[in-house]
Amino acid sequence: MEAVAARVEIQRPLAPEDAARADFHALLAALLQRAPDARMLATLAVAPPIEGGSEALAKAWSDLVAASAVMDPEAAAEEYETLFVGVGKAKVSIYSGWYTSALWTEPARVRVIEALAALGLARPAGVTEPEDHFATLFETMRVLVAGGAGRGPAGLADQKAFWEAHVKPGVGPFLAAVLEAPEANYYRRVAAVGEAFVGIENESFNLG
Repeated sequence: MEAVAARVEIQRPLAPEDAARADFHALLAALLQRAPDARMLATLAVAPPIEGGSEALAKAWSDLVAASAVMDPEAAAEEYETLFVGVGKAKVSIYSGWYTSALWTEPARVRVIEALAALGLARPAGVTEPEDHFATLFETMRVLVAGGAGRGPAGLADQKAFWEAHVKPGVGPFLAAVLEAPEANYYRRVAAVGEAFVGIENESFNLG
């Protein structure tokens, strides 16, 4: 899933740390949008370790790489379906509004739509998931950090504003719910990477 820009901006080179941030946002968006297929699992299985920086992220990443090496695509698809789709009711809601509905009178989806419009972004044609799906939120952050779809990276203030308003309030409870779900196996590793990365983003925005 990729957000679509309504305005064109000049691309500029990304700093290495921003490129790494964008990669993590993209990975989380992809793994939350759908279960990893054989190609993605094979790519993750040979990913290099993270050296330096956060020990928690390095450990969580190592565990995800190891899990990807032994995970069957059909089992991953079944786990995703059980956790996030389900028959009748998912085990874990993948929508931020589930975790933040008590914070605002306006639905999370409406708030995200308004924020995307203000940023010159919109949901791509053919995507039917509500805008407060965590895959959409992480993909939006990827576009804000790295640019894409005809636009350059957003400034740190815009990144922080979107993160603070639409990702941070619900992502912690969401990842905790995945980590605690008995049905989670592979996605427990995904959530651990997400939790470590989200912690780094929170710290960075607090310092910014």
